[in-house]
Formats: sequence, structure tokens, C-alpha cells
Amino acid sequence: MSLQIKDLHAKIPDREILKGLTLTIEPGKVHAIMGPNGSGKSTLSKVLCGHEDYEVTGGEVTMDGQNLLELSVDARARAGLFLAFQYPHEIPGVTNANFIRAAKKARLPEGEDIDAIAFYRQLYARMDQLEMDRSFTSRSVNEGFSGGEKKRNEILQLMMLEPRYAVLDETDSGLDIDALKICARGVNAMRSEDRGFLVITHYQRLLDYIKPDIVHVMMEGRIVMTGGPELALELEAKGYDWIQPEALAAAA
Repeated sequence: MSLQIKDLHAKIPDREILKGLTLTIEPGKVHAIMGPNGSGKSTLSKVLCGHEDYEVTGGEVTMDGQNLLELSVDARARAGLFLAFQYPHEIPGVTNANFIRAAKKARLPEGEDIDAIAFYRQLYARMDQLEMDRSFTSRSVNEGFSGGEKKRNEILQLMMLEPRYAVLDETDSGLDIDALKICARGVNAMRSEDRGFLVITHYQRLLDYIKPDIVHVMMEGRIVMTGGPELALELEAKGYDWIQPEALAAAA
């Protein structure tokens, strides 16, 4: 069982962005992807979740044997895929509590409902872990939130929905060190043998707090290098220019 991406190609109307990307994310593992701006990292996250702006032109994606590309956006989420956005969206008029409760209910078998007392007990416990004031339950999703509050709210959703696979798209973007530590603590609390993570980031600093099992380098729409956590340290020290042209040619 795994999230398998094989020879994935995707484009926007005037440009191909993913150019034959192959990657397997196993439950119990944290994979990190690093790469320069424009390499296709955020495109990958959006394609996995079914963003309508991107057209898949080749390859396949399966999640625990199910063809992910045949599913609608909401069906992918119900099947166990979660995306924490680089720029979380605001949803005026919908409270955090109602949003999360509706999302959890959508994952239940038809006819089942959520026990309200158990739901709020779990919600408050998760909010306490993330040092979120409980007043956030009655505020509209992300409306008027600071950048750090939005990112904590994304991690709260992750903790409440308990997905099978979680894609974190530059969760560290815009966070100060204290907020980064809190968000990382929430992610680490969700690590388990039954859950796989794909962490997309520009910087090593996030990986000081969310320790990856495997690090990939993405350039020109492909994975060009894979290694252990030490690879992220090498990238931080040397940048991307040290990657040899032969590696890019081999990945093509």
C-alpha cells in the first residue's frame, strides 16, 4: 500500500511543468522534496489534489491501489488525501468548528453522524496542542487570521481529519521560529506507521523539526536526486548549482 506517482506529466495551457515525475510515498514514512523556485513542487501538490488549472498529460497516480486521477477533488479527500496549502484560503461565513465537523462527517459511511461531545473534546485537545485559543472555533475559516494562525489552522485540520497521506506545501512559509516549532509539533504528533507524509519546502530549517526519512531534489519537473536527511544539509550548504548536469540528464 502506498501513494505511487509514475512518470507524471502535467501542464498549464502554455507550459509543461511536470515532466515525468516518479515517486512512491509509503505509510509510516516522511518524504521531503526540496528544489529551486519554478521546479514544479507546488504544482505536484495541486495535481495530486485535482486542481482544475492543471492538465495531466501522462503517467499515473494510485493511492493504495486506487486510481487517484479518476477521482473528483472531494473524493480524493474522502479517500484519505490531505493538502496543507502554502497560502491557506479564507472561507467567510463558515466557522472553523463547522468546517472541520462537515469534513469529518463526509468521511463517515452514509447514515452515520458525529458525536458532538466527542468531537469538541478532540477539537479542544488538538487546539491546546497547537496553542490555539478556543475562540477560533467560532471564527470564520482563516478570515482575519495572521499567517501563523492560518498555518496552525491547517495543521489543526490535519490532526482532526487524520488522513492516510498528507501533503504539506511549504508549511514553513512565513512562519517565525516559535510558530514553526508549534506546527512541527502538531505534524510530529500525527506521524504513525499508517500515515505517509510528503513535505515540500525550500529550506532545511523545517526539516530540523520534522525529521524526514527520505529527501528528494526536484528540478525541471522531475526528481533528480534522492538521499537521506543529510542530503538536505548538503543542499543548504551548497545550493542547487552543485548538482551535476549528468543527474539532470539521467532524470530526463
